[in-house]
Amino acid sequence: MHSDMSIASLIMGASLLVKLVMLCLLLASVASWAQVIRKRRELLEAKRTAKLFEDQFWSAEDLTALFNRISMQRHAADGLQRIFEAGFKEFARLLKREGIPPEMVLEGSQRAMRIAVSRELEELEANLPMLATIGSVSPYIGLFGTVWGIMNSFRGLSNAGQATLAMVAPGISEALVATAMGLFAAIPAVIFYNRFAAEIDRLTTRYETFAEEFAAILQRQVHS
Repeated sequence: MHSDMSIASLIMGASLLVKLVMLCLLLASVASWAQVIRKRRELLEAKRTAKLFEDQFWSAEDLTALFNRISMQRHAADGLQRIFEAGFKEFARLLKREGIPPEMVLEGSQRAMRIAVSRELEELEANLPMLATIGSVSPYIGLFGTVWGIMNSFRGLSNAGQATLAMVAPGISEALVATAMGLFAAIPAVIFYNRFAAEIDRLTTRYETFAEEFAAILQRQVHS
């Protein structure tokens, strides 16, 4: 490829508006990858802590001792620990009150766990819509820059005495770079958004399954 048709020269030779579009897409791509790295780390940590707590929970002989041990931890609880803490704390609080039927004790514990699951889901989904927005909007932003660049190229031909492909090719090439950058920003964002959404769905199912299993254990205790 001739030097004046390199990617760098096409970007530098583009009009101001097209350059602004390219800058916007570059920033969107950087923000997208930063969010991908952050969210990937969060989901890996969520799965790791979930597995660790499940091992502790099912190997524990006394739930009260497990609750006290978790409450004394220095680091903040997350994931299944929060769900367990919320359910057991409400269960113990209602159980101490006189005159409350076992069904209401169990219902209060289940309600606390549902709220905890919803909060965990909200944290897992934080900033995830940004990837969806970048994935859906970036191609259109790039297309806008392309259309504007092509319009400028044909506007320049109107002042030329003779129109040739050599005259219009550089302008069109500059404009098409904006479309390429739009796709470069959008494709990874869409791929990782779908992947993270699937992983969050699996984690949510894992949380809800644990809450149901824990509720069944509490039901046996409250009726014993």
